[in-house]
Amino acid sequence: MAVVKARNSDIDLLARLLRAEAEAEGEQGMMLVGNVGINRIRANCSDFKGLRTVPQMIYQPHAFEAVQHGYFYQRARERERRLARRTVNGERFWPAKFSLWYFKPPGDCPPSWYNQPFVGKYKNHCFYQPKAETCETVYNTF
Repeated sequence: MAVVKARNSDIDLLARLLRAEAEAEGEQGMMLVGNVGINRIRANCSDFKGLRTVPQMIYQPHAFEAVQHGYFYQRARERERRLARRTVNGERFWPAKFSLWYFKPPGDCPPSWYNQPFVGKYKNHCFYQPKAETCETVYNTF
């Protein structure tokens, strides 16, 4: 059962984001990107207040660098659609389980990002989840 509403066009859009943001990280890396996106929709806190849909989350200004590049605009593939459906259905993995941010630094992961603590790394991406006082709702979303 879906944890956010998603039409087929939303699944395609999310699939394109997963590929463009983390294809080099493999299926697990793409799932982690999806986890962060779904968390942003469900948490309704911090910089992500008012996001209720997949398109709002993806096209939020400055949210994902991939939307600025042509690779994002290529047609969705079935592999990534399957991963997108899994994230929409609530399948989550550490270190993105409660994370709202990730990025790929040129070196080591900094101890915080947007004043939120580093919780783990997967391949080249560092993940950050909010402190409870910043966004308690992210811990109550599932």
